[in-house]
Amino acid sequence: MAGRGRVPGAPVVALCLLLVSLVACGGGPVADGVRAEVQSLLDRRAAAVLDHDAAGHARTGARAGFDNLRAVPLADWAYRVTALDRAGDTATVSADLSYRVEGHDRSPVTTVRILRLSRDADGRWSVDSDRPASRSGQQLWDQGPVRAVRGERSLVLGVGQSDAGLRDYAGLADRAVPAVSDAWGPDWARRVVVLVPESLEGMAGLLASPASSYRGIAAVTTGETGTGGRAPADRIIVNPDAFGLLGDSGRQVVLTHEATHVATRAHTSAATPLWLSEGFADWVGYRGGARAPAETAPELARAVSRGEAPAALPDDEDFGFSGDADRLARAYESGWTACRLIADRWGEERLGAFYRAVGAHRQREGAVEDAMDRVLGTTPEEFTALWRDHLRDQLG
Repeated sequence: MAGRGRVPGAPVVALCLLLVSLVACGGGPVADGVRAEVQSLLDRRAAAVLDHDAAGHARTGARAGFDNLRAVPLADWAYRVTALDRAGDTATVSADLSYRVEGHDRSPVTTVRILRLSRDADGRWSVDSDRPASRSGQQLWDQGPVRAVRGERSLVLGVGQSDAGLRDYAGLADRAVPAVSDAWGPDWARRVVVLVPESLEGMAGLLASPASSYRGIAAVTTGETGTGGRAPADRIIVNPDAFGLLGDSGRQVVLTHEATHVATRAHTSAATPLWLSEGFADWVGYRGGARAPAETAPELARAVSRGEAPAALPDDEDFGFSGDADRLARAYESGWTACRLIADRWGEERLGAFYRAVGAHRQREGAVEDAMDRVLGTTPEEFTALWRDHLRDQLG
């Protein structure tokens, strides 16, 4: 996850692999037959979702969010059974749910679901419940009926939000996209998907993390790296509680920051330090604004005024959500000032080239050093000294 923190990796689903036959999750003919029946049931259920066929969906069992999905523009929806545990006329199924949002996802989003099934007297299986696996995040429609608003360059999906409120988010996103393209270039999708749950708790449910981890965080962006441009669209996930406390300019900065993560995803890798990815996103967000550096980086300015300018650029650990809020603010502000220094001294195009050069490496070791040498003609030690002088000059 890019933005204000990272989401733990996708859960690993353990598959039952027994050597005996006639066991529900084994490889015998009885189990294979049940598994085929269940897969056929879920195929029919998926087709009903895509066709908006309420009666057909009802014939497969519980509605389980069918009505909540009506407004979501789906291009694909499919289940793949990965494990089945049968106990008489009931069964628990683990399945990969893959879906695509029309006009945005180049490849399917995949999440793990747990379905409870029962069999009637005629031997027909039906779905009793369909929920996220324990370590998988909720989908927005798990939280209630989804409203959808399309902007010129955005799709905003919300739960517990008014259409007018969602249109406001779409307007912010539509303004963010060209601002990002102007700073980064046109080589990205230039469209964003924004998810707006009802509350902080809803945001945490989407991210499968405690709400306390995101208190005060206005938004985050989730996405996949290393997919060669075939990844699903990133999702900008808003915390409406914190976002609502921001003024108009602050809201625009946040959406532009998050849209920058969407744009730079293909060039962000394990080699990219957070000071660069977050600093670049903040640089784009604040680019062209009239605020003085000390207003944009108040925590760092206070540290510099006390004679406590940081000795080095922040580590990834400094961007953790659960730590000191002032430390987190200084980490973001340090990344922003470092990227601002590159843009001011070497030029904005060179800043973008530096970002791409770092991300082109497969691993962290040596990536920043090599990119600084090739793109900026300097070393990390020389750059750090320049940056510290820049802080004293701009914030002292």
